[in-house]
Amino acid sequence: MVKDIDIQGTAAEGFEPVMHAFQRNFAQGAEVGAGLAVYQSGEPVVDLWGGDADSDTHRPWKHDTIAVLASTTKTFAAGALLLLVERGQVDLDAPVARYWPEFAQNGKGEITVRVLLSHRAGLPSMEARPVTWEDLRDWTPITDTLAAAAPEWPPGAAHGYHGVTFGHLTGEIVRRVSGTSLGEFFAREIAAPLGGLDCYIRVPDAELSRMAVMVVPDAEQIMLGMEVPELADMVEALNDPTSLTYRSMFGSVAIGWDATNDPSTYQVESPSMDGVASAASLARYYAALIGEVDGVRLLGPGLMEQVRHSYGDGIDEILQVRTSWGLGFALPGGPMWPASEKITGLFGHSGASGSFAFADPERGLAFAYVPNRGSELLEGGDFRVRGLIEALYEGRL
Repeated sequence: MVKDIDIQGTAAEGFEPVMHAFQRNFAQGAEVGAGLAVYQSGEPVVDLWGGDADSDTHRPWKHDTIAVLASTTKTFAAGALLLLVERGQVDLDAPVARYWPEFAQNGKGEITVRVLLSHRAGLPSMEARPVTWEDLRDWTPITDTLAAAAPEWPPGAAHGYHGVTFGHLTGEIVRRVSGTSLGEFFAREIAAPLGGLDCYIRVPDAELSRMAVMVVPDAEQIMLGMEVPELADMVEALNDPTSLTYRSMFGSVAIGWDATNDPSTYQVESPSMDGVASAASLARYYAALIGEVDGVRLLGPGLMEQVRHSYGDGIDEILQVRTSWGLGFALPGGPMWPASEKITGLFGHSGASGSFAFADPERGLAFAYVPNRGSELLEGGDFRVRGLIEALYEGRL
């Protein structure tokens, strides 16, 4: 299917290939609506949007349209905790229990903040109490369950994606140290200083009208994702209810895709799965992680170097494919984010909603892509994104 979509926005000189790749995704029928933004050295150089924010009513996507990020939300939680590290209020090598005493239960007393941030704590599952909307609203049922849990592997000995639990594990440290909720801390200490970012862990009622309506991939699209050869082991594990993969993903959540467009889903703090953002604000956030944006920089160079250091690289205990994890951010490597020998030092995250964001400190680049057609791959990083990233680096290698 070929679609003629009017793309809005601008691309600075030298970034035209990114605009063309964005247009191509629409022309090939891969998009419903989407936003794409890139910063370089703290300044916006690409700001594009197009398509429908609502495919039923044909409400157009606008510059300030916000959409579901899914797992890319985890980087808001990570950024909040890392800001406390930057300020000296949290020590990466201190036990988590220093800040959250109840966490020491069941042999977890020696797990450090660094181990937790790098997906090596062995706490990926909420199978004992699958997450409900009510639990997200109340917060503490989830953190109490995690505090009482025993690790699935010796902490620090392996890495595995904490897809459902990461946001609450990191968010509880932020809550204990700051005295406020993770969402409130992010809004006050990160979003506001950067000019009022349209990045939310809990969406204010007044902003709900700007949300894009998600389109869940159909069975044919999902099947295409499942047939990627590199994902075969993950697919097999997801179809085995006894596997740790299944127990940590599908078995840990009592909320399905049918709740994707329920506004109540985004009116609670769900920092592993349900944050929202505009592409322009998401790119601005990533730009401030690696450099100054209008005088604001979130992480100093020393901490940023630790963020993009790999603490676990190899077969992921949960995803069953190669992954590489820094501090709260994914690093290139494996089928979810193929690495390039010519591009190193990147860190970011993808989401099942199709969203993808990353920073490239070496080139001063921050990239954010926010669509409303969900990814055919479980954790995003799909074929639309790869074409956009290739276009971004065209002529820059």
